[in-house]
Amino acid sequence: MGLTAAEPPTVLAVDAGNSKTDVAVVTAAGEVLATARGGGFRPPAVGVTAALDALAEPVTRAFADAGVTSVTHVSACLANADLPVEEERLAAALRARAWGTSVEVRNDTFAVLRAGVAEPRGVAVVCGAGINCVGMRPDGRTARFPAIGRISGDWGGGWGLAEEALWHAARAEDGRGEPTALSRTLPAHFGLPTMYALIEALHLEHVAHDRRQELTPVLFATAAAGDPVAGALVTRLAEEVTVMATVALTRLDLLAEETPVVLGGSVLTAGHARLDDGIRALLAARAPKATVRVVTAGPVLGAALLGLDRLGAGAEAGDRARGHWERATR
Repeated sequence: MGLTAAEPPTVLAVDAGNSKTDVAVVTAAGEVLATARGGGFRPPAVGVTAALDALAEPVTRAFADAGVTSVTHVSACLANADLPVEEERLAAALRARAWGTSVEVRNDTFAVLRAGVAEPRGVAVVCGAGINCVGMRPDGRTARFPAIGRISGDWGGGWGLAEEALWHAARAEDGRGEPTALSRTLPAHFGLPTMYALIEALHLEHVAHDRRQELTPVLFATAAAGDPVAGALVTRLAEEVTVMATVALTRLDLLAEETPVVLGGSVLTAGHARLDDGIRALLAARAPKATVRVVTAGPVLGAALLGLDRLGAGAEAGDRARGHWERATR
């Protein structure tokens, strides 16, 4: 049986990324009844039905541990839900699973934002494999970008940075471009002597395609060692992060108010000094009332807090839920 009218309201919080999924069952008082982890959520690769079938595995475990078979509200923050129409389609598919009485689907960047703020107010920029930015106000207004790659005007993200580094390194080695240490550091990462050898290895798939993402940290290390070409790419990323945040603040009429700008994702949380200093300096000039912070809590907390917001739970419930995940990361 599912929840009865006498049972307290509950939230199923879902943070589903490309590589892993975290779910939690949380009461309206902010008590975490159960958590579970599953694999990546990739509807574009496997289809919506197969992606939700995979999601069902950790949800089933969390429900069993929590002693429930359904919840009051499903708060799902999902990778690959880049457009409102995609959110609507995924919400309809989730409603068909009957996991909760109501369902709300958001892009997973909203989870990072809500995890990093005390109330649903602020802007988040996430840079991991890709790059995205969202903003929200307590009145429900949001700001967002399509964030589906170059066709939507994006630049940056781990994959994009690796591609840029390879482009500059290849041209440096064959004489078409400015000299850069990247032509040595990138192939050296894979134990190869030259860019030509790396190009051949990538083209013939002697180095797996997915391993290109390993080159992003090499780019930052090369920049930190003083290479001007690598440094220019880091500076450009700082500019891109600042532009996205400033536009979102402007759209939400928050530019003139003290507002948190939350940074998340593997690139922005890695502690790259040149990037961090660049973002803070640029935001100080263009959005002086913005307060920059790096989010450390897991995004599933953000999904839970968004669900608690939907239930009308108070600040005490949010603090209790936040405390659970903060204790878990110590």
